[in-house]
Parts: sequence; C-alpha cells; structure tokens
Amino acid sequence: MPVTGTTRVFATLGHPVAHVRTPQKMNALFESREYDGVMVAVDAAPGADLAAVFAGFRAMANFGGTVVTVPHKTSVVALCDRVSRRAEMAGAANVVRRERDGSLTGDLLDGVGFVAGLTGAEETVAGRRVFLAGAGGAASAIAFALAEAGAAHLTVANRSREKAGELAGRLSEAFPVLSVAVGGEPDGHDIVVNGTSLGLREGDPLPVDAGRLSSGMLVAEVVMMPEETALLREAAKVGCRVHSGRHMLEGQLEAIFAFLTGVA
Repeated sequence: MPVTGTTRVFATLGHPVAHVRTPQKMNALFESREYDGVMVAVDAAPGADLAAVFAGFRAMANFGGTVVTVPHKTSVVALCDRVSRRAEMAGAANVVRRERDGSLTGDLLDGVGFVAGLTGAEETVAGRRVFLAGAGGAASAIAFALAEAGAAHLTVANRSREKAGELAGRLSEAFPVLSVAVGGEPDGHDIVVNGTSLGLREGDPLPVDAGRLSSGMLVAEVVMMPEETALLREAAKVGCRVHSGRHMLEGQLEAIFAFLTGVA
C-alpha cells in the first residue's frame, strides 16, 4: 500500500537496529490485512536519547506505537504511563502503544511469542526442566511465560548473579509451586534458552558452556540475526534439537499487530 498523509506510523526501537527484521514482517502483515500503516526502524542510544524519542512519540498524532528491542526493554517501562501486569512483573516491555490522548501503554509479548514458537514447532514446555541464560527484558518475559506454560523447574543464570536472583525471586512469588534455582550449568535440563543478546555480533562468547550440552536437549535462541548463531551450531554438533530466534517473532506477530493497531 502507498504511504500517504493518512498512513499510521509505527517503529521498531533499538540500538543498533541494522539486524532487526520486525519492520519487514510487520509491513508484510499490514499489506496482507490492507491496514494503512508503515513500520520503520528507529535507532536511539540509551539514556537521554531514548527519553527524547519517547517525548517525540507522545507528540506525533499519527504515531501508533513501537516494538522495543535490545537494549531498551527494561528502560522503557519507566517511560510509559501504564504497563500490563505481566510487563510490571517482569520489569520489561517490548511493545508500547500511543493512545489518542498521547499517553503511552506498554506490554510484554516476547514470552507469549516464545512459547507460541515452541508450540508451533511441536515442542512441549509442561513438566520440563529449563535452563535460561539471561535476566534482562527478553529473558524475564520468557521466564514468566515458561512458568505459565507449566515448566517444572527453571534455572536462571546471568552474568550478574544479583539480577538473576531478583528474577528468580519474582518468579517464586508469582509461581510458588515452581522449582527455581540461580546459577549453575545447563546439563540436567531438557530445554536450554539463550535469553541474552550474545550471538548477535561476530565473535561474541557463547552464552552457555557448549561442553555441558548433550543430545536430547532442545537449545533455543532469542537472537534472530544471524538465524544460525554460534550456540545453535555447537548445539547441533552434539545432536541437540535447535530452535532459532525467528520463531519468537513469528509467534507474536499477530499479538503485536492487535496490540499496536487495536484491530483483532
């Protein structure tokens, strides 16, 4: 559809944004639904630049909202006027909608998309032991969604053990029957998830010790580009089932569309 004066503008907000694929996916969805909208990538550094961009969002009457990616998912919560309960519990948001009065509403759909992606790949979460690398925005969303989906145990490992402990504490409070541990290694788990941005850049260290992976495990990514990360390559070598980050985006596209546009 042509971009005109009536076209509603949306964004994918991150830093950097060269790797993002959400605008392409959403613009194709707009086209298929005959929705008069366009999504562009917006690169804003953390701190004052991010706050200035949010002030601009509020002032743009034809702005519909933004998808939020690395490294802003936790920072944007404080810049919203309101957030959903799941965004509040996880302390992160990955979608923000501009309301007609210029106020901003945040929600967290990463976990919804991640679990939907697993389901679409015929993988089961209920009753499984999960090792999660990371405790940031995406990792927090995935942790709560895995708990909601019936995971039996969740180990949270993060470079900052304090941050991992905070996430584990929120999980235990929300899901008292869930077995939760902090730190450790991936062996002894059924599903291993990279919830960090490690793998996005060439030469990044692996988010987990590949020597602790074994056949029979499912190893899943949140990194979307490259689709085959170093972690997934190492996991495939030892016979693990691998699950790329694109499944998380594809699993939440419909939910993102509905949230940002208000069209079911």
